[in-house]
This record gives sequence, structure tokens and C-alpha cells, in this order.
Amino acid sequence: MVPNYAASKIQVVEAGTSETGSSGAMNILLVGVDKRDNLTRRQQNQLHLGREAGQRSDTMMVIHLSDDHRKVTVVSLPRDSWTTIPGQGTHKINSAYQFGGAKLAVKTVEQATGLSINHYVEVNVLGFIDVVESLGGVTVCTPVAINDTKTRLALQPGTYTLDGVNALAYARTRATARSDLDRIDRQQQVISALLSKALSGGTLANPAKLAGLVNSTLKTITVDKPLAQDLIGLAGQLKDVSTDDVSFATVPLADVNFRAPTGESAVLWDKAAARELFRRINADEPLVKPSGKPSSASTSSASPAASSAASPGASPTASPASSPAASSAELTIPPERIAVRVLNGTLITGLGARTKTALVAAGFQVPSTPGDTARRDFGNTIVRYPPGRADSARTVAAAFPGSEMREQDVAGIEVVVGQKNHDVKKVTVAAATPTAGAVATPAARTATQNICKK
Repeated sequence: MVPNYAASKIQVVEAGTSETGSSGAMNILLVGVDKRDNLTRRQQNQLHLGREAGQRSDTMMVIHLSDDHRKVTVVSLPRDSWTTIPGQGTHKINSAYQFGGAKLAVKTVEQATGLSINHYVEVNVLGFIDVVESLGGVTVCTPVAINDTKTRLALQPGTYTLDGVNALAYARTRATARSDLDRIDRQQQVISALLSKALSGGTLANPAKLAGLVNSTLKTITVDKPLAQDLIGLAGQLKDVSTDDVSFATVPLADVNFRAPTGESAVLWDKAAARELFRRINADEPLVKPSGKPSSASTSSASPAASSAASPGASPTASPASSPAASSAELTIPPERIAVRVLNGTLITGLGARTKTALVAAGFQVPSTPGDTARRDFGNTIVRYPPGRADSARTVAAAFPGSEMREQDVAGIEVVVGQKNHDVKKVTVAAATPTAGAVATPAARTATQNICKK
């Protein structure tokens, strides 16, 4: 009954997809649409969206299902990606939907990625809210303060359980240092948390729960016709997927401060690295090491607080997750692309504030006010970073000669300032001259790694 009901109620669009059945590897383009025409005045006021007519794509993700449907890879395409839109010239990638709807969005993404898009899913703002509400809210954690006057979202660093409206504001805000790149991180975090709730609550495996989720979201999503016929069946195939089996990545970027010929601020893809990313996806190659192998996840199980409690009076002993600062020859991410949180791990008054000032002068982003660690006797300065952010952490560690790097369960890159090696050195990342045929390894995280640890 549920599949027939879904097929009769769901909105369908001709998206020009390379249609495939419900089995085998497939690529799905997920587009989040900022469509306001059908919102009531009350909804517009509640969401602080304004009353602009028309519709535009706000989010683009390519979802790849492995051949056996046991692995899922989600790649975020930055909305400001400067690319060629068929028949329209070069524009930001999110303009494709505005120019030609679903069909042109699919065509543009296929051309940019080299992937065949088999299915299309479009979600509007109310659909996102309905999903969050139907799952009872979503838990998120922010490493930096957020103060968005447009959406009226104000959060201090910490962990929060948000309702649908506030979750939408959290996933959409650009009011942090890295703008859209931070927003992509938040969106991946929110999707991971929602997926965890759906899987842990048995929603996909429980017909009644699945029907409730379907009922609450059908009116707010649009899909291509073949997918409408078997959307529930496809969801059922994913019921055994765990958050360890879902990985997230973002298209590698070569320039985050590109000034387009039109004067717009945009971003440019790292063409070689992006090509390798999509080659691996097309070949069903995992972006994250299987959990059975020693990996970033297995070496970072200790919480930041637990790690801070080790070795009073001295820097913690090096472990598989701890390493000395990298040499400048290994640096690939420039300071201006890195947001850092500063924590004073000593009793030296004002050391955190002075470190923030020095980091900002060295080109780093330090959006939040420095804090203090629970333990105040750190001997050495420690750079803590989450899985997948080692490249950025190396640049930060290079700014503190003699400091140590430590992969941990943290939301972003943190500097715990110790009694020694806390002087900041200006870091320059030279343009790399790659070895023939060599490209950067795409950074990816599993949904499990994205979920907030309470």
C-alpha cells in the first residue's frame, strides 16, 4: 500500500536523468530549493525567508549508491562553484536550476562531474522542516558562535537539539568565517544526525514509521518519474546501511576566493583532484577506509576531555593519533582557508587572547572568543583536529613550531595553547608542483564521524 500511495502523491518532474532500475550502482542528484511562492505569510515570517518570488537551488549534492546498495557516498557541490552551464556560458553552478530547472541542473552536474545522473530528488524548505519534525528534532554541535541576524539564529559553541525551523536556519546560515564551506559542513552534520535517528529508530525497516515519514514529506519533494514508482522500495533496500557505511565529501577546491569576470565571488574546483574523486565514485571505490582497518575513527575514540586529563604538567604522550608538526614542504591548505578555535591550557592570563591575535595576524580565521581547558597544566601546545582535516591541521601546527598534532573527536580544528611552543610563526603555503599523475586524496568522513558526541 505504501509504495502505491507514495507513487500517487509524490510530485514528478522530467529531469532528463539517465534512468536506471532500483538495483545496481546509481547516482542521485539531490537539490535543495529555496522556493517561497507557495509559502503562506505566516510561514514566511516564521522562517525569516522574506517574500521574494521565484525559486533557486540552495544546495546540490550527488548521492552515489554502490552496486550492492550497502555503501552510500554523498558529495557536496559548493553553490558558488564557477562552471559552464550548457547554453548559458559560465556561472555559479546553482544558477543552472534558475535558468532551466531540474533538467538543466542535471545536465550541468553531469558535465561538471563526468557522472551519469540516474535519478533526481528535489526538496524545498518545508520538506526539510517536515523531515526533522517527523524524526523528533536533530542534535547538532557548533565549534564556533553563530549570530545570524537574517534568520535570528544565535548559538554559542556547544551542542543543541533543534526543531525543524531552527535546524533549517542552522543548515542554511552562512554567518561564520568560511561562509558556504562552513555551511556545507553543517549540512553534512545535520544529514548524518537525521540518518542516525532514522536508522536507530528503525524508521526504514518499520512500515508504520516509514509511512509516517512518507506522509509528512511527500508533498514537499519532487523526483523523476521512475524514482517515484519505486522510491519506497529503494528506501527499503537501504534499511541495513549503518552510519559507518555513509561517507561525505566536498569537491576539492583550488581557489576559494575567485573573482569571476562578472565581479561575483566564487570558488574554483581543483580539476585534477575533482576528476579523481568522481573517478573513484564511479568505480565504487570507498573514500573512507573500512572500519576493520586502522583508521582515523579507531584512533580518535577518546573524547577531548579524556585526552586533556592525561600526563599532568606535560604534553600528552604521542600515540598513533598524535604526531609532531609537519614541515612546510607538506603544507597544502593556506591559513586563510582555516578556522581555528583557541583554548588556553595554562594559567598564564591572557595567553589565549594573545594567541588569537597572533593567529589572525598570520592569516588564520579565529571567529570565536578563546576559552580555557578544564586542565590548565599543558606543557606543550597541541593542535587537535577531527578525522579528514589533517591537511588543515598541518598548516596550523606549522604556525606553532614544536607543537603536536592530535586527531580527536572534535567538531573543528582547536589549538590548546601550552606553556611552551605557543609563539605563532607566519606560515606560507607555496603552490605545489605535483608529481606527474599525482593528485590530492579526497578528504571524506563517515556519517558516524559527523555525528555530535554528547
